[in-house]
Amino acid sequence: MGLELAEHFTRAREVFEQADAALGFPLSKLCFEGPAEELQLTANTQPAILAVSVAAARVLEEKGVRPEYVAGHSLGEYSALVAAGSLDLADALLLVRKRGQYMQDAVPVGKGAMAALLGLDASAVDEICREAAGDEVVSAANLNSPAQIVIAGHHGAVERAVELAKARGAKRAVLLNVSAPFHCSLMKPAADRLAVDLDAVAISDPRVPLVNNADAAVVRTAEAVRDGLKRQVTSPVRWTDSMLTLRREGADVFVEAGPGKVLSGLMRQIDREAQTWRAGDTASLEEAVAAVQPQ
Repeated sequence: MGLELAEHFTRAREVFEQADAALGFPLSKLCFEGPAEELQLTANTQPAILAVSVAAARVLEEKGVRPEYVAGHSLGEYSALVAAGSLDLADALLLVRKRGQYMQDAVPVGKGAMAALLGLDASAVDEICREAAGDEVVSAANLNSPAQIVIAGHHGAVERAVELAKARGAKRAVLLNVSAPFHCSLMKPAADRLAVDLDAVAISDPRVPLVNNADAAVVRTAEAVRDGLKRQVTSPVRWTDSMLTLRREGADVFVEAGPGKVLSGLMRQIDREAQTWRAGDTASLEEAVAAVQPQ
C-alpha cells in the first residue's frame, strides 16, 4: 500500500523517507512489498497506515485541498493530528508503533476478542453487553454508524454477546479477526504505558480543530489533544457522534485520506447528505481534488 502515491508524488515519497528514518527500518519497503504477515503485525500496521494516510493528506494539501476540521478513527486520530500540525510526523510514527505493541502486550493472544454487531442500536448493544459480561469484560468499542457497532472484551464474554445479539434480532453478529480487544477496559495497561510517552512528546495546538474519538468533541488545544489520546485507548471510538458533530459545525464535504474506503461507507450510513471522497491512490486522489478543490 502507498506505492502508487510514492511513485507519482514527491510529497508522498518524502513522507515514506521520513518514516524510514524515524523508525530506523524500511517501513516503506514493508508497505510497498510486504510480506503481508509482517505488515499485519499491529506494531507495523499502525505506523504503515499512518504513513500512507499522511502521504495522501500532504499531496491533497499541495494540490490546494486543505481541511477546516480533522478527525480520525482510532489510529487515524494520530494521522489527523499530523495533518493539523499538532503532532510531528516522526513523533507520531514512534507513538503509534509503541501504541500497537502496548495494545498487543496488554492481553495475551486468544484471551480477548472483538465482534461486529449490525442492525442494533447503542442502547440494545449496551444491554446485551451487560447481560453477557458476567465476571468478565465486554463493551462497545467502535460506535461506527447507526447500523454498525463493534464490541470488545474477554473472548468468552464477546462470544456470549454475539449469541445474544443474534437472538435479539441483529442482522449480523460476527467475531472479527483481530489480535487484541481494542478500546475497552482490558487495554488499561496499554493506556498507562502510552500515557508516559504522550507526556514526553511535543504536542502543539492544532492549526485546525480536531473532533476527537473519546468525546466526539471539537478540540483546539494541545492539552485537550493529549488528554483525548490518553483516554482513547480504553474508550469507545464515538465515530457516529464525531461525524454528527462535524455536520453540526457545518462540514458537508468529507475526504478520507489513506488506504481503504471504510470511513466513506460509514458516512453514507450516518448521513447520506454529506459528500464523501476517497484519496488512497492516484486515481481516487485526483478525483477528490477535482471535486472539492476551491474554484
